[in-house]
Amino acid sequence: MTTLHRTILIAHKLHLRYPKCIFPPLLSHYSATADSSEADHTDKPTNETPTTSWSRYGNIYARPVVQQSDHSDGDENPSGLRGNDVTVVKKKGKVKAQWVCSDCGHTTGKWWGTCPECEVTGTMQEFHESKLTDKPRGGLAITEDAVGSWLPRRLEELRPVKLEEVNRGFNHDKWRIPLSGSLGNEISTVLGGGLVPGSLTLVGGDPGIGKSTLLLQISAMIANECSDGETPPVVYVSGEESLKQICARADRLGIMSNIYLYSSTDIEDILKKTHALSPCALVVDSIQTVYLNTVIGSAGGVTQVKECTAALMRFAKTTNISVILIGHVTKSGEIAGPRVLEHIVDVVLYMEGEKYSPYRMLRAVKNRFGSTDELAVLEMSQSGLQVVSNVSEMFLTQQHSDSNVLAGLAIAVLMDGTRTFLVEIQALCLAHCPVSSSQSNGITPNKANIIKCVLIKQAGLHLQDNAVLLNVVSGFTVTETAGDLAMAAAICSSFLEFPIPEGTAFIGEVGLSGELRMVPRIDKRVNTLAKLGYKMCVVPKQAEKLLETEGLEKMKVVGCKDLKEVINAVFSR
Repeated sequence: MTTLHRTILIAHKLHLRYPKCIFPPLLSHYSATADSSEADHTDKPTNETPTTSWSRYGNIYARPVVQQSDHSDGDENPSGLRGNDVTVVKKKGKVKAQWVCSDCGHTTGKWWGTCPECEVTGTMQEFHESKLTDKPRGGLAITEDAVGSWLPRRLEELRPVKLEEVNRGFNHDKWRIPLSGSLGNEISTVLGGGLVPGSLTLVGGDPGIGKSTLLLQISAMIANECSDGETPPVVYVSGEESLKQICARADRLGIMSNIYLYSSTDIEDILKKTHALSPCALVVDSIQTVYLNTVIGSAGGVTQVKECTAALMRFAKTTNISVILIGHVTKSGEIAGPRVLEHIVDVVLYMEGEKYSPYRMLRAVKNRFGSTDELAVLEMSQSGLQVVSNVSEMFLTQQHSDSNVLAGLAIAVLMDGTRTFLVEIQALCLAHCPVSSSQSNGITPNKANIIKCVLIKQAGLHLQDNAVLLNVVSGFTVTETAGDLAMAAAICSSFLEFPIPEGTAFIGEVGLSGELRMVPRIDKRVNTLAKLGYKMCVVPKQAEKLLETEGLEKMKVVGCKDLKEVINAVFSR
């Protein structure tokens, strides 16, 4: 009887804990095991299916049930079963430990001294599932909570729309947000005509290059165009500087526009406060400083940066507010790590410039609303960034044709996007010098060696025992083949000790046989020289017929087939 009572109590407790379990008659099993004589007189159901799930206290239930109750009291064996009875009920899940890199967010099941993903030492930290949030949310879920019921349309109202319905009543001329002033026109050219509502733009560059200054000036332009006295035009959020520091920069730049400033690093707080104001644009400085509470990793890590950018992208598309982000370039020259943001955002702008040079170049690497060939050339001054008046001659220095010191100096006409630049290339030939055969600055070593070898073989210059040094003035880097002819002319000028006449420029690619080849947009390059007052331009022979209709009466265009003709045409008394 003691065994029977104990079995009944256990079954009752299991029934309360697992109400969906199917329990067969317990008395039939007890009578079958306790007293065989009584078992012969026990009526069993005819449709009962025998099971093999037996214990020392009887058949508890027909089949194991893996469902766990939400009202757990925390005991490892809540049913009171002993021995092998515990295996009948599914054990409570163990707390699994995870090691997460605090720098990049990489997760692994065991500890490593150095993170296998970012190879940073001492960043692996232990996390347990119980320590994390019950319902982790990413960037899209955060945006849904921040925007809430203010979404333009509900899910049940979304449907495919015809192209003609979308374009009906749509004015493309007034679609973009214009940027006023000469600086605004320069930036609008790079963007493709202005800032697009609901777009996500990323501005990257080295620390200290002037990204915050540029975005503060752009915010002032937007404020001047969108200010109607009812809604704030721009919200400038900074996670790196205080409001007083931003105000000090605005006073130095002379900005007195209606810009709303806010200092925060919590992305949920930023989205809620911004949506309540309904501005035209939102500026976040920078994406490496903001974070999401529900995402593992510190601010600036790859996981945090991706989720925060996804939240801002969703926010921009659902509210039609233009969002501009600032992203710092890492040591490897990439934005916010391994280019994790470029495929998310709509526009990627890079701000480049030498550390000791006042010039800055803003180029578009990705643009869903325009071309990526445009380039803005700016100059950093005490009053902020300004447009360079004469872009073509910004890399030139003053020349003196009657000086022998300038032997070895040639002018190359290069293009970056749609902009034309005149660059000075210097060459120095030293006979019987222990220096290696060639050194270059701003020119790839392979290109310098090729030009030197072609001059030795095809032009007949005895440069075998000479060390050739090449330099591009003003820190410009020559990446296209249109500067090959200017490099060869500079080497010939230094080797022959013959200064190139003032007002002479060179355009063309040099082949291994010494021939001159055509380069793209040669007509635009020559027209730029004519506007700047140059007297002679040396080009490949094929370009003479193309340039006959350009109206270049004031400038002499000399067409040459190879390097020998160039030497005879330029270096002759």
